[in-house]
Amino acid sequence: MNPMVALSLVTSMSVGITPSVPAWTATADTGVTARLRGLSAVSSQVAWASGSAGTVLRTVNGGNSWQQVGPPETSDLQFRDIEAFDSHRAVILAIGPGESSRVYLTSDGGGSWRETFRNTDPNAFYDCMAFFDRSHGLALSDPVDGKFRILSTSDGGQSWNVLPNDNMPAALEGEFAFAASGTCLTTAPGLGRDAWFATGGGATARVFHTRNGGRSWSVSDTAIPSGPSAGIYSLSFRDPWHGIAVGGDFVTPTSAPDAAAVTRDGGRTWTLAQAEPGEYRSGVFYGLTRAIAVGPTGSDISFNGGKTWTRFDTTSLDSVDCAFPWACWASGENGRVVRLK
Repeated sequence: MNPMVALSLVTSMSVGITPSVPAWTATADTGVTARLRGLSAVSSQVAWASGSAGTVLRTVNGGNSWQQVGPPETSDLQFRDIEAFDSHRAVILAIGPGESSRVYLTSDGGGSWRETFRNTDPNAFYDCMAFFDRSHGLALSDPVDGKFRILSTSDGGQSWNVLPNDNMPAALEGEFAFAASGTCLTTAPGLGRDAWFATGGGATARVFHTRNGGRSWSVSDTAIPSGPSAGIYSLSFRDPWHGIAVGGDFVTPTSAPDAAAVTRDGGRTWTLAQAEPGEYRSGVFYGLTRAIAVGPTGSDISFNGGKTWTRFDTTSLDSVDCAFPWACWASGENGRVVRLK
């Protein structure tokens, strides 16, 4: 979601709201069967979603109807991440090895698109992206020559540059990021240049952190189990200090012990949740008064910063995003998009 929208959410909501268990409500039929792993909530009325088979969707009336607005001749691409700034402007990321990793930009609600980046390195594989504001953003690639690669834009996605990796810690053997919901890379609300990305695949699930927009990074270990298909799948920060990590193993979605953790120091240290969802979760959103995690076996809510979680739905979902004032959307398989009641 737009970081400035998230900032409004963090600074404007009352902390005195009585916790209540929510429910997902289906939006209108999207008209597609694609798996929608990319999601960007702009407001209670405007949301964008993206996914397999070159699919990009937009609603401007709260999900009462959807428009198919994807770029032409991209049915072979997987649009795993989308970052929208309003009803007109959005950036989408296609994932995959080599030239399958691309970025497209629209400024007219999907009426036309411009390709602004195409990866030419056969060893790179871009997984996710995030923006600090309407101009500055980053995209993350799996390791190339032993280090994660960072792509940067300062003009809202119109052009991109690969950042030097001199100050990027070395990747572990087998370590990579998960392109499951477009949230393996995230930023914090505010005016800073803090960003984090999460990993798995190797011996340890780790979180990388930059304070200067991607020029240098530090890394911290977590106790979330890691393996060939296990680790941290999603990160969300409500401010530069408080964050939540969720994940598990998508091969065993009904069992994911210790697959949620929290930080209160900007990602330097992570503490496992006291009562985690217990199942694989691919997406999380952390607001001021609550957090929501989603996955193919259901959704969970936390009212205490991710320490404990309560299941409230069993719908299969991949991604979740919220906009002020707590207008939450989620998306998943078979073209499904739901809204929080």
